[in-house]
Amino acid sequence: MAMKWKGKDLFDLVCRTLGLRETWFFGLQYTIKDTVAWLKMDKKVLDHDVSKEEPVTFHFLAKFYPENAEEELVQEITQHLFFLQVKKQILDEKIYCPPEASVLLASYAVQAKYGDYDPSVHKRGFLAQEELLPKRVINLYQMTPEMWEERITAWYAEHRGRARDEAEMEYLKIAQDLEMYGVNYFAIRNKKGTELLLGVDALGLHIYDPENRLTPKISFPWNEIRNISYSDKEFTIKPLDKKIDVFKFNSSKLRVNKLILQLCIGNHDLFMRRRKADSLEVQQMKAQAREEKARKQMERQRLAREKQMREEAERTRDELERRLLQMKEEATMANEALMRSEETADLLAEKAQITEEEAKLLAQKAAEAEQEMQRIKATAIRTEEEKRLMEQKVLEAEVLALKMAEESERRAKEADQLKQDLQEAREAERRAKQKLLEITTKPTYPPMNSIPAPLPPDISSFNLIADSLSFDFKDTDMKRLSMEIEKEKVEYMEKSKHLQEQLNELKTEIEALKLKERETALDILHNENSDRGGTSSKHNTIKKLTLQSAKSRVAFFEEL
Repeated sequence: MAMKWKGKDLFDLVCRTLGLRETWFFGLQYTIKDTVAWLKMDKKVLDHDVSKEEPVTFHFLAKFYPENAEEELVQEITQHLFFLQVKKQILDEKIYCPPEASVLLASYAVQAKYGDYDPSVHKRGFLAQEELLPKRVINLYQMTPEMWEERITAWYAEHRGRARDEAEMEYLKIAQDLEMYGVNYFAIRNKKGTELLLGVDALGLHIYDPENRLTPKISFPWNEIRNISYSDKEFTIKPLDKKIDVFKFNSSKLRVNKLILQLCIGNHDLFMRRRKADSLEVQQMKAQAREEKARKQMERQRLAREKQMREEAERTRDELERRLLQMKEEATMANEALMRSEETADLLAEKAQITEEEAKLLAQKAAEAEQEMQRIKATAIRTEEEKRLMEQKVLEAEVLALKMAEESERRAKEADQLKQDLQEAREAERRAKQKLLEITTKPTYPPMNSIPAPLPPDISSFNLIADSLSFDFKDTDMKRLSMEIEKEKVEYMEKSKHLQEQLNELKTEIEALKLKERETALDILHNENSDRGGTSSKHNTIKKLTLQSAKSRVAFFEEL
C-alpha cells in the first residue's frame, strides 16, 4: 500500500502524528543532486526524482513563513516548530543576526527551556553545554563563555513569568524582523547577464546584489504581480499593470525554476489569504486558541496563587518553629534560674541557721562572763595590789563582755538579714515557677486573624471542576479579552522601546571587546546600514523600495 502513496498521504501522516492543523506552512524537503526540492502532494512518492534503492531522508520543515507570527500562528505546536527551525537557522548562520540581538534571542531560548530563573538552581556554568549563540558572534569578541553566560542570564532573569509558548513567540517576534528571515535566495541573471540574487518570501520578490543579502535593491510585492511562468531556464514575471512590460531572468537549472515557481505560488496564495476573511476552519482554530490561552492564563494564575499560599504556609511554619525554639530556650533558662534560686535558698537557710546558733553561743558566753565578773567582784582581794589586779581583770572582763555583746548584736542582725534574703529567694523561686507554668501552658502558634486555606492536592492529580471553573465565554468575556489584548499591545510598544535601549546599551558595552579583523561581510553591511540610520523594520524597508512605480523598478532591474 505504501508503494502507491502520494506525497499528500505521507505528509498527512506526519501532520496527524504531530497533531498539526496549520499544515499550509509546511512541507517535506529532500535533496537531489545538491539541489533542495519539496515533495509534491499530488504525485506518488516513488515517482519523484529520488533513489529507488537507497533510503531517502525527508525533512519536515516550514516551507512558507508568516508575515506576522503572533497573528498567524495559532496552534502551539506550529509556534514550537517555527521556533525550532528559526533558532537552528540563526545558529547555523543561514539567517544573519547581529550580536546584541543574538544575546536577547538566546535569553528567550533559555526561558523556553528552563522556565523562570532561580539563582539557587541556575548557578554559574549551567549554560556551559548549551549552543545559544552563532559561532560568528562568539569569535567576533574577546569574551569568555562565562562573560557571554552572564549577559544572557541578566536578560533571562527579566523574563520571569513567561510560559514556554510565550517565550518562543517573543523569540519569533524578534527574529521575524531580521533581514534574512524567511527569504529563499536563488542565483539569477538579467537580460544583460548581470549576476543577481532573487529572494522569495512572504512579502514578494526581491532582487539583491550577490554580495549583500541584507538589503534588496528593488522589490515587487505579490499584489503587483499578475502572472509567473518559466520556460526551460528562463523565468517570466508579468506585472499586474498590463502597460508595464514583463521582465525576465535566467536561473542556473530547470529544477531551480520549478522550485522558484512552487515558492512563488505558495507565498502568493498565503499573501492573498491573509487579506481576506479567515476561513471557518481558521476561525474555529483561533477561537479554540483564545479559549486555550484563557484557560492557561487562569491555570497559571491558580498555580501562582497556590505557590503564594504555599510560600505563606512555609513562612508561617518557619515562624512557628522559630517561636517554639525561642520558647524552649526561655523554658530552659527559666528552669536553670529556678534551680539556681532553690540552691541559693538552701544555702541561705543553712547559713542563717549557723549564724543563729553562733549568736546563741555568744550570748551564753556573755552571760557566763557577766557571772564571772560578779563573782570576782564579790571575792575581790582587799589588798591594794589584788584590788588593782582585780580592777584590771574587771576592766578586761568588761571589755570582753562589751565585745561579745557587740558581736552577738552583729550576728543577730546578720541572721535577720539572712532571713530576709531567704524570703526574697523564695519569692524569686515562686516567680520563676509561675513563669515556667505560663510558658508551658502557652499555645505553640501565634494567633492569626484567618487560617490559610489548605493546600491543594498534587497538581498532576488536580481536576478542574466545571462548577468552579467554566470556560463558556460570553460577549462580556470577549470584550474584556479584547481590552486586555489592546492593553498588551500598548505594553509591548513600551517594552520594545525599552528593549531597543537595552540592545544599544549592550552593543556599546561589548563594542570595546570586538575584534574588527574578524568581521564578516554581513557584519560590515549591517554596521553600515545602522550607521546610515537603517534601524527601521524589515516591512518598512520593503515599503520604501516600492515607493517608485512598478515600471521604473522593472526598468531598473533590466539595467542592473
